[in-house]
Order: sequence, then C-alpha cells, then structure tokens
Amino acid sequence: MADRETPEDRLGGYVDILRQASATGRRLTRTELESRRAQGQLAAETGLPLRGLIRDHLAAAQRVRTRSQAPLLAVVEQAVDAFVEGYERSQRQAVRQEEAARREFIDDLLYGRSGLGLLAERAERFGLRLSQAHAVAVAAGPEPYGDGYPVARRIEEAVLGRFGNRHILLATKDGSLICVAPGDRPDVLAYFAKQAHAATDGGRVAIGRSHPGPGGVVHSYEEALNALDLAERMGLEGPVLHACDLLVYPVLSRDRQAMADLVESVLGPLHQARGGHKPLLDTLIAYFDSGCVATEAARRLSLSVRALTYRLGRIHTLTGADPADPADRYTLQTAVIGSRLLGWPDATA
Repeated sequence: MADRETPEDRLGGYVDILRQASATGRRLTRTELESRRAQGQLAAETGLPLRGLIRDHLAAAQRVRTRSQAPLLAVVEQAVDAFVEGYERSQRQAVRQEEAARREFIDDLLYGRSGLGLLAERAERFGLRLSQAHAVAVAAGPEPYGDGYPVARRIEEAVLGRFGNRHILLATKDGSLICVAPGDRPDVLAYFAKQAHAATDGGRVAIGRSHPGPGGVVHSYEEALNALDLAERMGLEGPVLHACDLLVYPVLSRDRQAMADLVESVLGPLHQARGGHKPLLDTLIAYFDSGCVATEAARRLSLSVRALTYRLGRIHTLTGADPADPADRYTLQTAVIGSRLLGWPDATA
C-alpha cells in the first residue's frame, strides 16, 4: 500500500459499506463480510499494525452521518470483526509457514540434507552463522519433548532470557530438546543442561564437541546422540555427559567382531558358574566402577566383603584372569566394557 493513501483508502471501501448498510438498517451481506476479511488479510500481509487500523475504522464510522446510531454501531461491529478475522487468519498462516520453514531447516541442519552453501544462507535467517564452530547439546527427559510443551518452553525461555538470541538455536527433534550454540560459548550449553535437568527432575543431557563449518553441527549432534546411547548401554551415571570424555568407547567398539571375540573368549567361561554368568558379571562391573575398591564394590552389590572376595576368586578360577592382578585387570575390564557395549550375551547370541 502506498504511503500517500489515506486511512479510508487503506480500509478498502469500508466507508461506502457503512453508508449503504446503515441507511437501510440492514446487516452486512456475505459478500461484504468476505471483502472485509480479504482487506484484513491484505493489511496483515502488508505489515500494517492492527491497532492503528482499528482506530481508522472507528474514526471513519464517526464521520458517517445517520439519523439512528444503533444500526451504524451494529454494522461497525460486523465490519471490524470480519476485518480482524481476516487479519488474524493471515497472521496464523504466516506463523505456520514460519514454523514449517524452521522445522525443515532444523531437519536439514541436523542431518546435513542440504547443500552447505544454501544451508549457511538459510541459517542466517534463524540467527546462526555456520562459518563458525558450533556445539550441540541434546536433552532427553522422562517424557518426550514436543514443540510448545510447557517444559520445553520453560527451558527455552530461561536460556534465551539469560543469553538472548546470540546465535543460539533451540528446537525439539524426535522427542529430545536440542540446543545449538557457538563453539566458544560452552557456558550456554552448560546452562541449558542445568535447566533441562532441573525442569525434568532427572533428565539427562549430552554435549557434543565443537566442530567448525556447516557440517560441524551434524557432527556434534551425532556425538551427543551417541553419548546418550552409550550412557544407556553402559549405565553411566551423572546428569551431564560430555562426548569428549567418552571417546574411548567408540574406539573400543569400532571393530565389533574383534570385541565380540574378546568378550566371548574372556567372559564366556562365566556361563559355567552356578546361577549363570550374571552375578559374576555384575560383580566385575561393580568392582571396576568402584575403582577396584572391594569395600565400595561390596556396598554397591549389598554383599559382605567376604562374599565379594569369594566371587572374585570364582571369576579367577573360571576365566584364568585375576581381577586383582594389574596385567589381567586390563583384559577383564576391556571385556566387561565390551559386554556392556554389545549387550552380551543376549545381543551377541
């Protein structure tokens, strides 16, 4: 709409409709109402503020002369209501289109499904500069996160309220809440992790390493997802996991067949134990997780130290490897880690 237009021009025939309808005391026709909705939609698309447009409607109504004010007021109410309906409909459509564009961008960003140049260009619209390094944190709660959920909204408000929109992107994906931040701002992801854990009363957050370029977000996101998966399989404790602290596990599991052979060779004899392999495997897990401190391992297993010592002796007898011997300990511990990574013996049967 041109700057020289008068308020009446912006209202698109509204004054004529008022005069014709109020002169006879009739209600607005379906065609007139639809024209007002269309005018409201056009005003929204043009970016005109609704408050000023309502003021223009009321001012125009005051200039229309009629003997009876009652019919005029009824017509004004109809016309303004239809105009606002069209205006709001346009805004809802714009919001849906923006949400769809944002969702598509997030999918492309996290899975690298778009050309890097085009992706970087689209990222600027959402406040990211993909030429810089980025790191990604993924929060998984007891219940899936979803767009607009109170918990997700509360975490987002807390993070953006503290750091503003300084190249930070928060979104949901596959039931998880994701935060993308510049690689030189670990404080953002640390605060996000703190808020996510507190808001979900026990949720867990994994933070990927910082990586440069458009592909860096994908790399960091995959590291965070893998860290959550490792935590589940390995029974790792702690509300926040850092991918940089877990790099040994992908190395150990890189040759799956070799690891499976090691696990079966070292731990396979535990099947011969009375009661099966599980009590002795649990004993090894608790022993290594407690830093090979017998009293702590016994406490974790709700055993006496004497009972724990007996189990360690049975493990030595069956496997030929002594958990208390440094030379054997490394082989046993590696096999135990492998069993947890592979889900032995069920997943390797």
